[in-house]
Amino acid sequence: MHRLLVALLAALDAVLAAAGGIAVVLAPLALLWVAGLGGNPDWSALWPATAAIWHLGHLVPLAVTLPDTYLAATGIDPSLASFTLSLAPLAFAAFTALFAARSGVRAAEAGAGITGWLSGSLVFAAIASVVALTGNAALVASETWLAILLPSLLFFVPSLLGAIVGAWRVGDDGPIDALRGQLSRLPGAWASVPPLALRGLALTTLGLVGAGGVVVVAGLIARSTQVIGIYQASNADAIGATVIALCQLMYLPTLVLWAVAFIAGPGFAVGTDTAVTPAATQVGALPGIPVLGAIPDTTSPWLLLLVLLPVGIGALTGWILRSRMPLTTDPEPVGPRLVLAIVVAALTGGVGALIAVASTGAIGPGRLAHTGPEPGPLALALGLEVLVGLAILLLSPRFGPAVDDDTTPRPHEETRDEAPAFSFTPARARAVRPRRARHRARPHRVGTGRRDRPRRLAEFVSRPRRDRPGGRAQRRRGARAHPRGVGEARRRRFGGAGLSVTRSAGSDAPA
Repeated sequence: MHRLLVALLAALDAVLAAAGGIAVVLAPLALLWVAGLGGNPDWSALWPATAAIWHLGHLVPLAVTLPDTYLAATGIDPSLASFTLSLAPLAFAAFTALFAARSGVRAAEAGAGITGWLSGSLVFAAIASVVALTGNAALVASETWLAILLPSLLFFVPSLLGAIVGAWRVGDDGPIDALRGQLSRLPGAWASVPPLALRGLALTTLGLVGAGGVVVVAGLIARSTQVIGIYQASNADAIGATVIALCQLMYLPTLVLWAVAFIAGPGFAVGTDTAVTPAATQVGALPGIPVLGAIPDTTSPWLLLLVLLPVGIGALTGWILRSRMPLTTDPEPVGPRLVLAIVVAALTGGVGALIAVASTGAIGPGRLAHTGPEPGPLALALGLEVLVGLAILLLSPRFGPAVDDDTTPRPHEETRDEAPAFSFTPARARAVRPRRARHRARPHRVGTGRRDRPRRLAEFVSRPRRDRPGGRAQRRRGARAHPRGVGEARRRRFGGAGLSVTRSAGSDAPA
């Protein structure tokens, strides 16, 4: 695909990613402005509110200042009038990151990964700059440079990773292919360690996020009575209940990451001097948010078994990675397997630290200025637990017969010395030949890839019509190759030796 077209499509992806996130906020707020506020709402505050929520969803901290009239009406201490809101609803960040990664993969598969990555990143940064420069207000404001940098990074980094993954799949005739060539020259089993380490990181991350989602659903079901009670105590009307539900839905990925910290052991905090862990829970008074009713008041010793989930995820990952390592007739070296287990565990610990950083922040003044897990303990716990599971299956001996490239049959081959029970061949032909492989490795033919399609199409069009495959010249050459004509050759080929077709004089029907 032409590089200009790839750049335009990547720019369109960036526009859709930014516009989609903004529209998800702007549409409900517009309905709230019309139906909820009534009278004569201040439409000038709609865009700053939308920009503030979009920025918060992209990890930009907000400085909130409550007006004096609101403080007088509610009786809030004036010392708490200004605070920072930084706990991000990660649904916006996840949407942007997934959209960016998919855009990078498509650009790389089209043969212009760097072009698509740069185009999409620059367009998204331009949109983030416009939102940052036009979205500040007196009540809610953010640092302009952070409002530009953080959303741009949330598109820049996933798009780059997607471009690398796409180039690894299809090749790029550049640095990725050179890196693949360097890795293939590593001795023995070391060549498979880097790609298997990245595959293991993807498996452990997916497993931990899935386990966190299961824990969140289980907690909501187990403590549904408390959640419904908080909803009823809020005395919200239909519009208020809808707004609360939408806000909690945007924070659902954040709750999943809190659940990952919970099953890992260190847990998370919901305010200063609080802790929610499988071993003990100390929370005190919680904000009147219905979803926080899923946090248990007390814990049971059985909850300590949740720590086995990361170990099991590590063991499953180790089994998958071990099955993809090459088989040898010699004793398997321990070094590559040990390095693979350590690297995957270290990368998983890094993901744990990233999870803690993304899901930590402030949700209000005072003691609510600290919520979420701590990066250090979570990274250490996840790394060690996953390492134990990986070591169980990666470092254990492999059971089963060794594979010999010369004498041992492959799984898709079969050799026999005797005739099968159901044989209708003569006795002298009872010996059964080895069955050929069902799937053969086809040799690579130069000039048959996706990149060579325009050249082959141009060559086809430039040839005279009579010389094209199936043209008149080729049909004549095929007719001259058979002295009796093409029709007789077809009848001999498909009709068989004992079938003759004749025509009677004056009749067109076969006799």
